[in-house]
Amino acid sequence: MSPCVFLFDVDNTLLDNDAVEADLSSYLSREFGAETRDRYWTLFEQLRGELGYADYLGTLQRYRMENLRDPRVVAMSHFLIDYPFEQRVYPRVFELLRYARTLGPTVILSDGDVVFQPWKVRRSGLWDAVDGRVLIYIHKEQMLANVEELFPAARYVLVDDKVRILTAVKNVWHDRVVTVFPRQGHYAVPSEVAKYPTPDVTVERVGDLLEMNPLFTSATSAPNPPNTD
Repeated sequence: MSPCVFLFDVDNTLLDNDAVEADLSSYLSREFGAETRDRYWTLFEQLRGELGYADYLGTLQRYRMENLRDPRVVAMSHFLIDYPFEQRVYPRVFELLRYARTLGPTVILSDGDVVFQPWKVRRSGLWDAVDGRVLIYIHKEQMLANVEELFPAARYVLVDDKVRILTAVKNVWHDRVVTVFPRQGHYAVPSEVAKYPTPDVTVERVGDLLEMNPLFTSATSAPNPPNTD
């Protein structure tokens, strides 16, 4: 058992996924028109509601079923597969992952589909940065027992841009987890954040954690033993 395992979300935590989506929207508008762009995102939200996670290639497949005679679908897939995700990794992320790795195992803990999300993690360089310790679930907050089985630890540090996820994990692991909220991406709007308890640590940018070495040092110490009185 490790003293501490560091769990990092991907989208809008280590990688600026809002910028990726903005680039995709611009590409769809420029190459296929506003109508195609809007239809893609409508299908995207429908599929996310059904699956519980973002499925970019699944959305493209659904769009294809509506447009079987449109050969341009292939070009859309090329944009997604060839996208330079390494350029969208937030500043200082690789430095942060290297530092955290000196204190305990670093693990990617993400939601997503089984093809495109792993590709994004690998293409961005994040896969290699955590030595292949990558977990991708449908609802990761429901898979904590599996996380513990694969990476047992006395304590965890979870870095995630969704306060909803941080709260759900805190409700299961309690004092065994330090929840860290980088105020990045579209889930960081005050109205969304205010719905949930305050995370243990909040930073404006994930790279700011490099200035918080005491957080990492204290997190690696063993949690207090349970009160048996």
